[in-house]
Amino acid sequence: MTKRVVLVLATSTGGVGNHVRSLARGLTAAGHEVTVCGPGDTQPRFDFTGTGARFEPVEIAAGPDPVRTAFALVRLCRVLRGTGVSVVHAHGMRAGLVAGLARPRTVPLVVTWHNLMLDGGLKGRVYGLLERVVARTADLTLCASSDLAGRVLLLGGRDVRFGPVAAPVLSPPTRDRERVRAELGVSDERPVLLSVARLNPQKSLDVLIHAARRWRDRDPVPLVLIAGSGPSEADLRRLVAATGAPVRLLGHRTDVADLIEACDVAVVTSRWEARQLFAQEALSAGRPLVATAVGGIPELVGDAAVLVPPGDVDGLGAAVAKLLDEPSERADLADRGRARSTVWPTEQDTVDQVVAVYRELTGRA
Repeated sequence: MTKRVVLVLATSTGGVGNHVRSLARGLTAAGHEVTVCGPGDTQPRFDFTGTGARFEPVEIAAGPDPVRTAFALVRLCRVLRGTGVSVVHAHGMRAGLVAGLARPRTVPLVVTWHNLMLDGGLKGRVYGLLERVVARTADLTLCASSDLAGRVLLLGGRDVRFGPVAAPVLSPPTRDRERVRAELGVSDERPVLLSVARLNPQKSLDVLIHAARRWRDRDPVPLVLIAGSGPSEADLRRLVAATGAPVRLLGHRTDVADLIEACDVAVVTSRWEARQLFAQEALSAGRPLVATAVGGIPELVGDAAVLVPPGDVDGLGAAVAKLLDEPSERADLADRGRARSTVWPTEQDTVDQVVAVYRELTGRA
C-alpha cells in the first residue's frame, strides 16, 4: 500500500542530508509518495527532487531560536495539511521538535537521532529539555548508535530501536593516486593523511593539527589534508599558521573518492560520532583508519581500525607514526576494513527497516 511520507530535516551539509536523500530515493522507488521539508539551501545541496520526491522549504533554525522555530512550525503545519500524510519522519532533535508540534495527532511520528548534543552551560540545559520533549513525543525513535538509544531511553522514549544509518555508496575515483598527488604537489614517497569532516568543534581537528606538528621531524614529513567547511575554518587556519603544522585545509570537496585514493592513512578525531560517514568510506576503500573510541565508532569498525582516546594528541601521534613505520600493519588494516564494510547494512537495508516501521505504525493507527 502506497504511503504518503513527509521527511523533515534541519540545516545539514553532510550526513543527515545524505541519509534523507537516500531514504527519499529508496521510498519513491518502492512506490511511496515522499515530501521532504527542510531549509531552502538543503535542496540545491542534496537534490531531493532528483529522487522523485517533492521539496517544501521549511526554515528550521540551526539552534534554539524561538522566533524562527515558530515560523517553521506554522509553515510545516500548512505543508502537512496539504499532503494527506500517512507518516512524519523527522531527522535530528530540532526537526523532531518542530515535527512533533506540527503533525496531526492521528499521524504517527518517527524521529531518527543522528547526533548527541555536546553543549554545556545554559545552552546545554536548554537542549536537554528539548531532547526530553522530542524523546517523549515520538511514537517510535530510531538511533544511529547504541549509546544514542540508551540516552533516548533515559529521556523517556517509548519505543526506541537501533537504526543504523547506511553510508551512501561512494562513487569510484575518477583520477588515480599519482594524478591526484601531482595536482596537490605531493611526491609519491611523502605520506599523506586525510580527514574529511565538517569544520566544527565536535570534530576536534585541532587535535590532529597539534599531532601533525610533532611529525615534522619525520623524513619525509607527512602531509595532513583536511577536506570540509564549517564555522571553525578560520580558527583552524590560524592554528595551522601559528604551529607551522604540515596541514592543508582544502575546503569543501566533491572529489572525496579521489582524495581517499591518494592518501595513506585516514584519520577521525571527533569527540563523538554515531556512524561516521568518512570512516565508512575509508574502510570500504581499503584505507587504514585511526579514529577516536567514541560513540558508535567502536561498534562500527570493530577490529578494523586503530582506536585512540578523544583529545589525546600523544595517543593519536603515536598511533599514526606506528602505522607509517609498519607497512604490513597498514596492509592488514586495509584488508580488515574492506571485510568489515561488507557486514554493514546497505542503503536498501535501511530503507527496508524504515518501510517496516511505517507499516507497523500505520497498522497500529
